[in-house]
Amino acid sequence: MGGWQDGDGTLTVPGREEPVGLVIAASYRARYRGLLGRDGLHGALMLTPCTSVHTFRMRFAIDVAYLDQELRVLDVRTMRPGRLGLPRPRSRHVLEAEAGAMAEWGVRPGVRLAIEGPRRPAV
Repeated sequence: MGGWQDGDGTLTVPGREEPVGLVIAASYRARYRGLLGRDGLHGALMLTPCTSVHTFRMRFAIDVAYLDQELRVLDVRTMRPGRLGLPRPRSRHVLEAEAGAMAEWGVRPGVRLAIEGPRRPAV
C-alpha cells in the first residue's frame, strides 16, 4: 500500500477503549505548518515522514512520540516551546499531542499503535 495522505484519521492504542482523533500531515506544506499558530490540540497530529521536530514559535508544551515503520513507539518526550528535538534513528513518523496526553492514552515505548486514515494508492 502507498504512503499516507493529508487528512483526518483515528489512532488506536492497545488497552484504550476509545480511539483518539488524529490529523495526518503528509505533505510538505502540512508538515511545515504542524501545530504552529494553534493554542491547543484535541487529539493528535501525525507528521509523516518525519524523524525529528521542533517547538519554535509554538504556544504550548507537547508530547512527542517517535514511531518506526510498523507504528511501534520508539520514544516519547515532552517538549516545551522553543526546543529542538534530536532526530531518532529508525523513526519514520512522529505523533504530537498536548503535554500529558500520551501518558493518559497509554502511549509508551514498545507499544504498537494502529492508525486509520487516508492513504495514497500504491504505484
